[in-house]
Amino acid sequence: MSLPKTLAEDVARNLVMVARLIDEDPEQAYAYSRIALRLASRVAAVREAAGFAAYATQKYSEALAEFRAAKRMTGSVELWPVMADCERGLGRPERAMAMAGEPEVQKLDRAGQVEMRLVAAGARRDMGQIDAAIVTLQSSELASSAVHPWTPRLRYAYADALLAAGREDEAREWFGKALEADKDGATDASDRLAELDGVEFVDALDEDEDDAAQSPADAADDDKSDGKDEDGTSES
Repeated sequence: MSLPKTLAEDVARNLVMVARLIDEDPEQAYAYSRIALRLASRVAAVREAAGFAAYATQKYSEALAEFRAAKRMTGSVELWPVMADCERGLGRPERAMAMAGEPEVQKLDRAGQVEMRLVAAGARRDMGQIDAAIVTLQSSELASSAVHPWTPRLRYAYADALLAAGREDEAREWFGKALEADKDGATDASDRLAELDGVEFVDALDEDEDDAAQSPADAADDDKSDGKDEDGTSES
């Protein structure tokens, strides 16, 4: 659908702000998406952006409605995994699992099928089926040594499921593999590994700030708090 030039520019500006803010300030991104939606609700890209903004703010019912609208407009199935994840967000993992078995999944590209596998594993975990979640994640993509944009998250999800099943040694191995593939810091695999190894990180900057916050008078009071004079003898 084409829009008048001025209206198209207004919509585009709001969509740019959605994209710019969705990770850092999702609530503000959501506000911009609502403006774009009021201006051009019959444009598929606007409905999709509104869906992702709602999804980022955990408004899953609203997100699902927008994704469904975008799918109807375009006929594309690429939003199928995130639609299934909205069902999980709404507390309906059974529906997410049903979507994982629908013909639309076969129409997804490889990245989309990996996303669907991640959603399905999450739904299994929602239902308390940890072992089934582990099996769901086992795939040629997981076994491959090649690194793709989705590789760190797939390995991380597998490690997390293993840990939930009490398989700590295997979990440590897969958190390590996730970290190895995660060049952009998309996961907290390094923190999870440190946690498994009992390593605690202390923020030196915070310690310095705490020391600086103590006034000289406070320090002097601390020195005298043991009831001794400056020469080290006890007060009478």
